[in-house]
Amino acid sequence: MSKGLKLSTLIVGDAQADRVVPPTGFTARLTLFAAGAMAFLTVFALALSLASGRLATRWGEELAQSSTLRISAPAEQMAAQTAAALTVLESTPGIATARALSVDEQRRLLVPWFGPDLPLDSLPVPQLIEIVETEGGYDGAGLRLRLQAEVPGAVLDDHTRWRRPLERAAGRLRLLGWVSIGLIGAATAAMITLAANAALAANSQVISVLRLIGARDSYIARAFVRRFTLRALLGAAVGTALGALSVFLLPATQESGGFLTGLGFHGLGWALLTLIPVLAAVVAYVATGAAARRTLGELT
Repeated sequence: MSKGLKLSTLIVGDAQADRVVPPTGFTARLTLFAAGAMAFLTVFALALSLASGRLATRWGEELAQSSTLRISAPAEQMAAQTAAALTVLESTPGIATARALSVDEQRRLLVPWFGPDLPLDSLPVPQLIEIVETEGGYDGAGLRLRLQAEVPGAVLDDHTRWRRPLERAAGRLRLLGWVSIGLIGAATAAMITLAANAALAANSQVISVLRLIGARDSYIARAFVRRFTLRALLGAAVGTALGALSVFLLPATQESGGFLTGLGFHGLGWALLTLIPVLAAVVAYVATGAAARRTLGELT
């Protein structure tokens, strides 16, 4: 039967064979709806996976090239230790810039946690120094030894403990997106198989008559495979278009908007959407062909 299911035959079709499969009815609506709904969900799963990949890359790049130095010292020694720390940092290879945060900048960092009325002047808040690394980075172990000797109250944070969990979480979200796409494909195959089985069972008498007049199983199966493949292609195309429109209408990426505002497609990501209807058609082709072989074998 596989020789009878050629691509050219699938595209051109056979008017007589197409009459075997009812053009309308429950199976047609089920196939169109299943393919459309699954394609719609696939668009969002793909958007989630791509956005997670971009998020992991951005987090890694932003945190990998920045560090923070925290200085805890009595108020009368804070200025001297800050100056000593800046001197050490400015002479360290691999550090592009080092800047002590102002009181207003530190207050803005603490506002989300303690509110806008935090009295920093009356609290022993450490002095923070922002460090921007060069592309090659610096020797963290060596810098910690120098700071320990010259600025005892300084603690260097290279953001490793923050970066790795964030990158791991984003990577798992990306994996979840691809797993979701796989499950959606499996569910689509199952629903199309059920629809094809129902159509084959409903036309069992027609199939018997076709066999009596000499029709081969490959000829009969071709009609079912072509009709269900084209239905899946049409339904998936509509579902993909609606999903792409929904993603397009989401808020644009913003610096302060977080992850959800970046849920979308960029550049070649939009081109990947064209593969969804094609993959849905391939799934329908394989699922219907397997169902037809099994059902025609049982009707023998």
